[in-house]
Amino acid sequence: MAMDLAPPSPATVVEKADSVKEEEEEEVMVVVDEGGGRCGGEAVLVAAADAEVEGHPYAFHVSGPRNLPLPNWREIIRSSWKDPNYKRMVMACFIQAVYLLEIDRQDQKGEEDGLAPKWWKSFKYKVTQTLVDERDGSIYGAILEWDRASALSDLILLRPSGAPRAVLALRGTLLQKPTIKRDLQDDLRFLVWESLKGSVRYTGALEALKAAVDRFGSANVFVAGHSLGAGFALQVCKDLAKQGIVVDCHLFNPPSVSLAMSLRSMSEKASYLWQKVKASMPSKEEASLDSAKEEGSIKKRLRAEKKWVPHLYVNNSDYICCHYNAPSSTGPDEQQQQRKASEIAGDVVAKLFVTSSKGPQKFTEAHGLEQWWSDGMELLAVSDSKLIHRQLKSLYTATAAVPPPAKS
Repeated sequence: MAMDLAPPSPATVVEKADSVKEEEEEEVMVVVDEGGGRCGGEAVLVAAADAEVEGHPYAFHVSGPRNLPLPNWREIIRSSWKDPNYKRMVMACFIQAVYLLEIDRQDQKGEEDGLAPKWWKSFKYKVTQTLVDERDGSIYGAILEWDRASALSDLILLRPSGAPRAVLALRGTLLQKPTIKRDLQDDLRFLVWESLKGSVRYTGALEALKAAVDRFGSANVFVAGHSLGAGFALQVCKDLAKQGIVVDCHLFNPPSVSLAMSLRSMSEKASYLWQKVKASMPSKEEASLDSAKEEGSIKKRLRAEKKWVPHLYVNNSDYICCHYNAPSSTGPDEQQQQRKASEIAGDVVAKLFVTSSKGPQKFTEAHGLEQWWSDGMELLAVSDSKLIHRQLKSLYTATAAVPPPAKS
């Protein structure tokens, strides 16, 4: 950002830094004392840094949500967190904060002069833990907790209904030199194996999530991830769901393409053909009775327990996640199995929200995070997704543990 520096005078020097906003212009006045260069030099540096942050394209007031209501005392009466759109937009902002935490780290900036803090302070939250990749020292996630002290300063005496006490936010791939190597390594891990369990980031995210659940209770913890981070979020939440621990999970542009998935699809087709052959052979009545009893037992147990229903947000123009929107176009036997799975798990297996651009859209826009907090977004709820059924299939048949009591 351009800055005009006035020449020194015998008394004082007044510096003006123009900070460009979308709707207004404000002047930043910095007074520099002539006596001793120490104070004056520091003042000039602070002014330059503040002006740079104010006009940065990633600054909250520049690229953040425009009409999103910020917390105030009215939240006690009518909580914005009960609005699914508000919840989606805030979760996306928290993930953006994690991206900026890593960028601030690379630029050697902290809470005072960094870009990230505004993305959580605006909603009365604070970062209590950063998840650091031990391989390169990069920040890939963070735990954000409700900031009671900040809320009280704005006369918000209670945490709004529906607002989580803690959020685990996980970023995706950051194409910058200090972290790109490890990010792409995990991208390739998912591409080949469709699993991220071998990564140190999976272990760190799972441990942080378990600690948050133990402290606040599963009902008060949310998880959010974008792109690669959505892959990690899906993995850790799914593993906890198998243990009967259900947390609110929001996945933005989750990866849906892998070599393992292609091989599994071929295997399923071969299995489908074998089932057709097997169906023509005489079957044993005892085996069918045992199968019916097992299915009934699973159905009764899962309906008695709270289901895990993840929220997925995908863009049809994003080739990384668009396969989630692919409907079930398989043979009648496989469709019947999916209907049984849906019946066992309940009416809703996952909440899938799809957005489509009205015209041609670049991949960077379709896969970007900013679209999820933009105004006027039209989302289509989709109930039939072959990929979701496939990924959550193990939850329908796995024996879940008794869930721990939720803390208030």
